[in-house]
Amino acid sequence: MKIKNMIYPAVAGLSLALLATGCSLDYDPLDTYSDVTEGVDDSKEGEEVVFKDRASVESAMTALYKKITDQQEHWYLDQLLIADSHADNAYVGTTGAEVVPYEDNSIEGSNSVIKRDWDRFLGDAAQATKLIQNIDKVGDNSLSAAEINSYSAQAKILRAMIWFDMVRLWGTIPVITTSAGDITAENVEEMYVAYFPEQNTPQEAYAAIEADLLFAAQYAPDVNQADKTLFTKGVAHAFLAKIYAEKYLRDYDKVIQYADLCAADGYDLVEDYSTLFAVDPVSFEPQRNTKEAILEGHFVTGSGNWCSWMFGAPVDNPNLNFSWAKWVTPSRDLTRLFNQNGDTKRYNEAVAFYPCTWSNYYPADNYAFMNKCRSSYSSLIKCRYADILLLKAEALIQKGDLAGGAAIIDRIRQRAGILPLQADKKSSQEALLNALLDERRMELAFEGQRWFDLCRLDKVEEVMNAVYAKDPGRHAQRAPFNQYSYLLPIPQGAIDQNSNLKQNPGY
Repeated sequence: MKIKNMIYPAVAGLSLALLATGCSLDYDPLDTYSDVTEGVDDSKEGEEVVFKDRASVESAMTALYKKITDQQEHWYLDQLLIADSHADNAYVGTTGAEVVPYEDNSIEGSNSVIKRDWDRFLGDAAQATKLIQNIDKVGDNSLSAAEINSYSAQAKILRAMIWFDMVRLWGTIPVITTSAGDITAENVEEMYVAYFPEQNTPQEAYAAIEADLLFAAQYAPDVNQADKTLFTKGVAHAFLAKIYAEKYLRDYDKVIQYADLCAADGYDLVEDYSTLFAVDPVSFEPQRNTKEAILEGHFVTGSGNWCSWMFGAPVDNPNLNFSWAKWVTPSRDLTRLFNQNGDTKRYNEAVAFYPCTWSNYYPADNYAFMNKCRSSYSSLIKCRYADILLLKAEALIQKGDLAGGAAIIDRIRQRAGILPLQADKKSSQEALLNALLDERRMELAFEGQRWFDLCRLDKVEEVMNAVYAKDPGRHAQRAPFNQYSYLLPIPQGAIDQNSNLKQNPGY
């Protein structure tokens, strides 16, 4: 497997510099990594010491952990735009030229959201790689081998998550595992290749993701049921289950194996679905660290989840930025599915209706809003056990165990307070897979899963080319979905900067 031996230019400051390019708050983060931690250790004959002591390593780890909460655009907001509005769960919500193409299927390489996500993902992966590559060279030699492995494992989980998102979005991506050196007159030709890499194939990307997660499954911290913000063995197990369900690395036995390890880690469904997203009526804080949460980002006083006002009116401050149309508006087609299943519990957690001053998709006096991020303290749930359990059901169905798969789906439905699957839904593998897709759609609505579910099971053309006729609320379809629609275009700006990057077919 070929893996690039380099890093994008200026990545150390890339993610911070790009914060100014989109919707964001003014952050003044504490304990973030900076070039102050770099230096030269004279005792090692001029060898670069990126992390001069334990404190600098811990500062770098703090910075990595803050990625998910501090950079909510590409970790959360854009994921829902792509996974729910580019699919049939939602309309884009607003009229901006950067987002409408996700609804009408006219995305091009010049799209600013794509460029933002590409750059920021690469910048985040670069910082993780910098720690992975240099943690065993800490200047004061104060870290034990076990601590080095643990920190490296946590950084590898983050890097694997980034690559996983990128490979599902773009297919061929630069898989960068080491940092390039400084450019000098003597090495400029060599460094050009290092700073402007070619793309790896999806197979190579998934192999790198697998390697990072397998390392993390061995060396990451044990699951801490009291703190679900940590990159633990349980997170590694969950994402191993997810990657083994993908077509480039498909192994349904391993999906089942790692889903079962998640159960052994102590993850389970909460008894009441509504507790996953509800917030306290006084403090406006959610239940954090539930037994169902595998990885989540927490927001407390002074570090608000500003995405709450990108999706609707936050219950803790309803007038905050509520003068313009919001993103990710629930679709009528999704409402229809909830109604067909009599699923009021999950529907009420996913969708809320209240007045606004615009009428892009619904009457202004009774407008639909995405309801799973309803407070500036709402947790960002990156992964939860229901997702992994339903992936186990998918694996069982694909292996021919229809009864086993149906039993898991019915367990999810029972928690939602609706009837078990009818006999016709369990009559064949195809029928049950379609029922599974519907169940994942209702259970995981507005959690960034729907588009990737359709891609994983080769359902994009079948589902998306039919939805426009069923859902008169959507913008008119600009182009049919076809075999090229499973991947987004590589950002044209990235291609302009790096001639070694090649555009995906169809764009």
